[in-house]
Amino acid sequence: MIDVKKLDRELLSVEKPARYVGSELNSVVKNKDIDIRFAFAFPDVYEVGMSHTGLHILYNLMNSMENVWCERVFSPWTDMEEVMRKNNILLYGLESKDELTAFDFVGFTLQYEMSYTNVLNMLNLGGIPIKSEDRGNDMPLVIAGGPCVYNPEPLYEVIDLFTVGEAEELLPELLNIYKEEKKNGFDKLRFLERAAALDGIYVPRFYEELYNDDGTVKERKVLNENAKEIIKKRIIKDLDKAYYPEKSILPYIDVVHDRVVLELFRGCTRGCRFCQAGMVYRPVREKKTDTLVKQAKSLISSTGHDEISLTSLSSGDYSCLPDLTLKLLDMYENQNISISLPSLRLDSMTFDIIERLQEVRKSGLTFAPEAGTQRMRDVINKNLTEEQILGPVETAFNLGWSTVKLYFMIGLPLETMEDVLGIKELAYKVKDKFFQRPKEDIKGNLKINVSASCFVPKPFTPFQWAAQNNMEEFYDKAKTLQKEIKDKKVSFSYHEPKLSYLEAVFARGDRRLSKALIKAWENGCRFDGWYDKFDFNKWMNAFEETNTDPDFFALRQRELDELLPWDFIDIGVNKEYLISEYEKASDFATTPDCRSGCVSCGVNQNLIGGACPHVQNNM
Repeated sequence: MIDVKKLDRELLSVEKPARYVGSELNSVVKNKDIDIRFAFAFPDVYEVGMSHTGLHILYNLMNSMENVWCERVFSPWTDMEEVMRKNNILLYGLESKDELTAFDFVGFTLQYEMSYTNVLNMLNLGGIPIKSEDRGNDMPLVIAGGPCVYNPEPLYEVIDLFTVGEAEELLPELLNIYKEEKKNGFDKLRFLERAAALDGIYVPRFYEELYNDDGTVKERKVLNENAKEIIKKRIIKDLDKAYYPEKSILPYIDVVHDRVVLELFRGCTRGCRFCQAGMVYRPVREKKTDTLVKQAKSLISSTGHDEISLTSLSSGDYSCLPDLTLKLLDMYENQNISISLPSLRLDSMTFDIIERLQEVRKSGLTFAPEAGTQRMRDVINKNLTEEQILGPVETAFNLGWSTVKLYFMIGLPLETMEDVLGIKELAYKVKDKFFQRPKEDIKGNLKINVSASCFVPKPFTPFQWAAQNNMEEFYDKAKTLQKEIKDKKVSFSYHEPKLSYLEAVFARGDRRLSKALIKAWENGCRFDGWYDKFDFNKWMNAFEETNTDPDFFALRQRELDELLPWDFIDIGVNKEYLISEYEKASDFATTPDCRSGCVSCGVNQNLIGGACPHVQNNM
C-alpha cells in the first residue's frame, strides 16, 4: 500500500485532487485477502473514465462475485504524473490505495486508438514492465477489451490477452480459470493456454505474423496448439438477462456524463459504410421496457441523479421508445428529473416525444447528416435525403428550438470539393428554414454549429480497404469550408487532421507499429487525444527512429484480396458482405435498413443460429 499521508500532502499541489482519492458513494471496498484482485484501468482522466457505461457494468459485475475485488485506476493528469515520479508514488487502485503490482489483473478498456501511449504510461507508473515478455508470474496479467481490440496487433507486445466482444459472460469464465490455476500454483503460460481455448480470447504470443516483400501480411502462424486460428467475438444474446448494475458510483466532481445511463439496445441495423460500431456490434438486441423501467428506478434511487439518458447507437430506433419515454415521464416528471435522447437520427425523430422531454430541461438539437450532398450520402449508405434532413429541422424550429448542431465528415471515399462545399450549402438551407417562417413565429437567436471530422478507415467496415486523404487534402477541404462559410449565424470547426491521420495508422496497423508506439511514449507522448498535449513531431520522430512508414497503414488503398492484420477475428459479418458494400459505394447504390428485410450480412448464421430478432419477414 502506498503512503496515504504522503499522498494526501502531495494532492494539495495538483489540479482536481478528487480524481485521485476514491471513497465515492457506491464504490466497493472488500477484504484484501481475496482470491482475485482486478484493476479496471481506463487510459484517460477520471472525468472521462467515470462517464463510461462499460466501466460501471464490469466494475459492479466483478464486485458481485464473491471471490473478486475490482478497483478503478485512471490515467493521472500531467501534474499528478510529475508529483508521482518526483515522490516515487506508484500508480494505485482508488479503492485500496494499493500499487498496481499488488493486483492479479490490470484490465484496460481501449475506446480509442490515441489512448495507447497512456496504456504504456500507466503500466510504467505502476511499476509494471511494458512488454509482456518481461513480466513473470509475480506480475499482474495485463489484459484489454473494448472496440479497439478489433485490431489488437499494434499492442501485441504489451497485452497478455485480449477479450474480443462483450465481456459480461466472458470475464467471469476467465476469472474462474485463473482462480483454479492460482490454487494449483500459478503458471502464466499454462493459464494463457487454458484462456486461449475460450471463444473471444486472443493471446498474441501464440501467433506469428509474416510479411511479403511489399510489406503486406503474408500469413499468420499459430504457434500453440491451444490457440484458435479464428477468434470469434462474444455477444450477449439476451440483454434482459444480462448483468446491469443497480447502482453506479457517484463522483465528487463533475464528469463528462453525470447522469443515469439506460442502455436501450446493442447493435445497429442501418449499415453506414464508414461506421465500425454499426458492424461489430451486430445484431440488434433490445431490452424490454419493463427491464429498463426497473433499472431506471434502481439507479435513480441509488444515485440521486436528475437526468436519465436513453443511450444506444441510435436511440430513436428502439422499437418501444414512445412507451418507454411516456412511462419514465409519468414516473419522474414531478421530480424534476429529465429524460434525454443523445443519439437520434434525423429520420427517426419523434418530435411529440422530444417536445415533452424538453419540458423539464430544454437543450440544443444535434443532427448528423455526415455528408453535404446526396451523392455522398449514397456513397456512405446514410439513407437520408435532403427532405428528410430539412423536414425535421423545420419542425424543430417551429417547436421553439433555435440552436442546432450539424455533424459532417470530410475526406470520404469518392468525395470531390463540390461535395465538401455541399456542407456549406446544406447548413445555409437549414438557416433558411429558420427565417422562411412568419416573423411572429421566429423566436430566439439562431445558432448553427457545423462540425467536420476527418474520415478514418476502420477495420470491419466496407471502407476498410479505402485510402485516407493525406493531410494536405484534409487541410485544403477544411480551410476551403472555413473560408466559404461567411454567415454569422453559422459557425464552423473541424477535427485536427494530424490526429485523424495517426488514428488511421493505428486503426489499420499491424505488429510492426509496436516499436514506434513504445518509442513515441519514450519520447514523451501522453494524452494524444487532447489537443493541448498532442505532439505530432514526437510521433513523426518515433516513426523515423524505428524505420516505420505510417503512410503505408493510413494512406494506402488496399486490395480486396489482401490479407488484413485483423482478418483472424470473426465479428459475425461476412467479409463478402463488406466487399459487396464497398463495391456498391462506387456505384452510388444504397442498401436498405435490415429491419425491412435481411441483407445477408451473415450475422444471423454466424452468431444467432436463426433470424435476427429485429428482422421482419416480409416474404
